[in-house]
Amino acid sequence: MKKSTKFFAVLFIIGLLFTTACTNSANKDNEPKDEGSESTGPTEIVFWHAMSGAGQEALDEIVNDFNTSQDKVKVNAEFQGTYEESLTKFRAVGGTNDAPAIIQTFEVGTKYMIDSGFIEPMQSFIDKDNYDLSQLEKNILNYYTVDDKLYSMPFNSSTPILLYNKDAFKEAGLDPENPPKTFSEVKAAAEKLTKKNGDNTEQYGFSMLTYGWFFEELVATQGGLYVNNDNGRSDDATKAVFNGEEGLRVFKFLDEMNKAGTFGNFGTNWDDIRAAFQTGKVAMYMDSSAGTTNAVKTAPFEVGAAFIPHADEVDSNGVIIGGASLWMSKGIDEAKQDAAWEFMKYMATPAAQAKWHVKTGYFAINPAAYEEQIVKDQWEELPQLKVTVEQLQATKPSVATQGALISVFPESRQQVVTALENLYQGQDPQEVLDKAAAETDRAIEVANKTKKN
Repeated sequence: MKKSTKFFAVLFIIGLLFTTACTNSANKDNEPKDEGSESTGPTEIVFWHAMSGAGQEALDEIVNDFNTSQDKVKVNAEFQGTYEESLTKFRAVGGTNDAPAIIQTFEVGTKYMIDSGFIEPMQSFIDKDNYDLSQLEKNILNYYTVDDKLYSMPFNSSTPILLYNKDAFKEAGLDPENPPKTFSEVKAAAEKLTKKNGDNTEQYGFSMLTYGWFFEELVATQGGLYVNNDNGRSDDATKAVFNGEEGLRVFKFLDEMNKAGTFGNFGTNWDDIRAAFQTGKVAMYMDSSAGTTNAVKTAPFEVGAAFIPHADEVDSNGVIIGGASLWMSKGIDEAKQDAAWEFMKYMATPAAQAKWHVKTGYFAINPAAYEEQIVKDQWEELPQLKVTVEQLQATKPSVATQGALISVFPESRQQVVTALENLYQGQDPQEVLDKAAAETDRAIEVANKTKKN
């Protein structure tokens, strides 16, 4: 090859390399940047939740308030179905970059979330940021605190409440401003409130949804435990103890009214028992504090609210918090974790919590929210809501009211439901309780062995 030919060949190769480099550079300029980089604006995070209906509307509004209040973080709230459905989806992606930055999980999922290894304890961010936890409601924080470490940020928190028909109380000669406080007082009031027309009962005195949560609360308000090892707080629970004297008192209380015909069994569906109350089929029932607003606004009579009843042998210890909390994913980008923490702090502000409380009936995790004008205005219209807060704040902190920690809570609750159903069919209270406890023991044993493996 001649020198001139070699020279032009070299020039061609150099030109080709230069063109390729320019093309690659141009392509890189057109490629999307990593989320949260300075040149692309806010860090975007995904928030999985299980709120529907009015709860979802309120949540979307608060998320939008946060997104428009600053330009560093954008939260994308995504509905994932029920708590169970959402948790099933999280199990598949937990610990990976595909996991949502934040996931809302019901309170009985707490033990599973801690043991999963998929979450970053909130305490890490609290300590790093010197965040003042004393501003939040202690009786709500207690549930999600294990070994002095807060694992998740409380969010939609609720407790049971006793709702009653004041008009029915007046008609039965009962004082509508002095609702029953103990099991015996409920039984006596239920007898007077029950209306019969021949063999048909037109109005039952009392009812309770066939749901394990209410049973847990009636045990805890006596100071009773659900499982051993301080409700699974001092060590992993190995045995159910809810079939002891406290649990038996609850089952006997329900059994006696059921046999007397003063207890109405409306099954396991929330809508059914609420409809029974609205239509006068039952005069007293236990509901979630989050259902108070709707009950008061839709009833064709005056509704009263009271603390849940307790056994005559003991003083009331208060209630266990229910609802759900917000968990931070582990294994995602640090920038996303920081963004999620900023959002969680915003959600705990008095303004955000006031709006949440007013629109949903859930507690404000920050009590300062109750001083906001929108809350004062609503409490003036719905004083029943204040009763739910008073019951929560009157709760005595203990391992009983802190709530039990077991990873098989959903399974155990189903065993309690079966026990209640058998009770209403006439079976012995102690026998059905013992069977539910034994089935819970088996589930705990399997879960503990799986954890160790």
